[in-house]
Amino acid sequence: MSVSKPHPHDSAPLHVTGAARYIDDIPLPANTLHLAFGLAEIAHGRISALDLGAVRSAPGVVMVLEAKDLPGDCDCSPSNHDEPLLSGAHVQYLGQPVFLVVATSHLAARKAARLAKVDYQPRDAILTIEEALAADSRFEDGPRIWERGEAGEAIDTAPHRLEGRIEMGGQEHFYLEGHAAIALPQDGGDMVVHSSTQHPTEVQHKVAHALHLPMSAVRVETRRMGGGFGGKESQGNALAISCAVVARMTGKPVKMRYDRDDDFMITGKRHDFRIDYTVGYDDDGRILGLEFQHFTRCGWAQDLSLPVADRAMLHADNAYWLPHIRIESHRLRTNTQSATAYRGFGGPQGMLGIERVLDHVAHAVGRDPLQVRTANYYAPASDAAPAVQTTPYGQPVQDFILHDLTAKLAAQCNYAERRKAVAEWNAANPLIKRGLALTPVKFGISFTLTHLNQAGALVHVYQDGSVRVNHGGTEMGQGLFQKVAQVAAARFGLPLEAIQITATDTAKVPNTSATAASSGSDLNGMAVKAACDTIRDRIAGFLADQAQCAIAEVQFADGMVSVAGQSMPFAEAAKRAYEGRVSLSSTGFYKTPHVAWDRIAGQGRPFLYFAYGAACSEVVIDTLTGENRILRTDILHDAGASLNPALDIGQVEGGFVQGAGWLTTEELVWDRAGRLRTHAPSTYKIPACSDRPPVFNVSLWDAPNREDTIYRSKAVGEPPFMHGISVLMALSDAIAACGGLYPALNAPATPERILTTLDQVRHV
Repeated sequence: MSVSKPHPHDSAPLHVTGAARYIDDIPLPANTLHLAFGLAEIAHGRISALDLGAVRSAPGVVMVLEAKDLPGDCDCSPSNHDEPLLSGAHVQYLGQPVFLVVATSHLAARKAARLAKVDYQPRDAILTIEEALAADSRFEDGPRIWERGEAGEAIDTAPHRLEGRIEMGGQEHFYLEGHAAIALPQDGGDMVVHSSTQHPTEVQHKVAHALHLPMSAVRVETRRMGGGFGGKESQGNALAISCAVVARMTGKPVKMRYDRDDDFMITGKRHDFRIDYTVGYDDDGRILGLEFQHFTRCGWAQDLSLPVADRAMLHADNAYWLPHIRIESHRLRTNTQSATAYRGFGGPQGMLGIERVLDHVAHAVGRDPLQVRTANYYAPASDAAPAVQTTPYGQPVQDFILHDLTAKLAAQCNYAERRKAVAEWNAANPLIKRGLALTPVKFGISFTLTHLNQAGALVHVYQDGSVRVNHGGTEMGQGLFQKVAQVAAARFGLPLEAIQITATDTAKVPNTSATAASSGSDLNGMAVKAACDTIRDRIAGFLADQAQCAIAEVQFADGMVSVAGQSMPFAEAAKRAYEGRVSLSSTGFYKTPHVAWDRIAGQGRPFLYFAYGAACSEVVIDTLTGENRILRTDILHDAGASLNPALDIGQVEGGFVQGAGWLTTEELVWDRAGRLRTHAPSTYKIPACSDRPPVFNVSLWDAPNREDTIYRSKAVGEPPFMHGISVLMALSDAIAACGGLYPALNAPATPERILTTLDQVRHV
């Protein structure tokens, strides 16, 4: 069977040889035009005068468009219709597109965009969480509040209580391939768009709206992306709309791509958060009552901020039973880039809040943080005695496996012995300190917007036995196409090379959901399975009729079809079915069962299941400079019955490194004028290969999903990202070895921030 085998990525040879085709590699028709935005230079205010004369007369420029020249507002928002393509007179953030240059080359467009003369009337900009709170600048009338029990009373009556705060920065997606799009005008006003997007149907919808066309007149194709991480869920809309509008105006093909610095300045990042907490606990560190306040900096437009903030609330419990809890979430509007989806979609921020609480409590009671964590775990679930504990939002936790998983990881990585060794090292070394932390992950899998939990597929079997598969998921390097091909091969009993996965295309599978929420394999794998099974059963029924046998006597395996004991190649079976006028094409559809969610009440079952895992990281810091290193990381991750262990381990490794980068080196800095100062690789530091731990052990928890997912596998896109939290907790542990107060280390834990925290704990 093709599933559960460690097949290499289907495009791996193309990736390493440079032959993989991305948007910027597509050969362009003659006379293709190129676009670039002119960007605002203030964070908030009005444009009093806009002189584009020098732009229009620049070499290669064909036309220049202002907001008034567009066929309407050309809204780019995925949610609230509040993101016009061009600013008009009112500027909302520094970097907002003000005008659009159309030229004969990419370079000519970019050079011309710099020649504009703009007079501004600046207004006070709201840049920080504190300024937004003071101005009551929000995306909802007030905070969203979910609660269970009586948190305040439980805290007041608890033997112990403490208060704290953690601040965590945003994160630039830094996909290797920047945003890009091509629009090709067709007969009758139709439009074909090639877009580097995780959500082709949304691009289709937004382009159709901008051109005043039905969605059926717009076809969007995405073969692959060079990374997405959520940054291409909605941020690609502006480029696709721009290309389509200009293609409609000129009748010519149009292309647009952002250079890296424009990508940084224009597009949204991960939401930065501040989380305040008050917790009541007993002598053993068990949490009795907990109050959270989440403060989310959303940027200038709503984008996906409300569901991101919701998911931070949904993961405020992580792996812990919290009998009395109150979560208050403030979604704050600021004059900065509109924060958007990023791997984990708010889950990492919410999870980091509760992990800080557990770490703080462990320090206060003087116990090993791992002991305090496991003491607060949800009750273990089993088939004989399913757990009855529920999350704060009312979903029963029926598949909790972290007791056994954590114990296995602790044994594998020699946690107890290394904890003693770290203590001995720190006692003997006054300047170089080590830290160790083991942290868990419990991550819900499904879109919280229930209707998005659906997928479609289209499968063709040709008379020579070859198979062509299309589905609504997009490939961004994660190996989704390979996993889906493995499913198709398994259903037909074919070798993997017989299956061809084609580019995602809104003309083949309509009304698709974004490839997000770690749902790509779950949704599209099941849709492809349904389509393949329909065709397979048609062939089996036809052959059974011919052989006068039961359908159960027709078997598909190893490229052969066995009919009542007689075998033939699959190609022969397909040819016979074709000649017998049997349809060899089928659509497939899947919708996730059991999910239902009321976000206003904060109650329901938003997730089909939870994915679990745990990570143990050891770090070292130089207390004189703040310099630090990850020495070793061990991860045990739950992928269910993995569809492809090689790809899943790769996702775990990459997710951990990206998560650790968010919490250590990746720092976004805006100045008081609202200008992003870290807008290039020279100033924004993603982890390099040398930042990986030299000892890096990753293994998969070998147990099938309790839920009926595709071959009982589990999603593995987002959950591993949160393993990076173990690094921040280990750094806190190293600082704590210096004595004094609890080290309230904020993220990213840069050397400067580590030094500041060291000063705070030493000077009580």
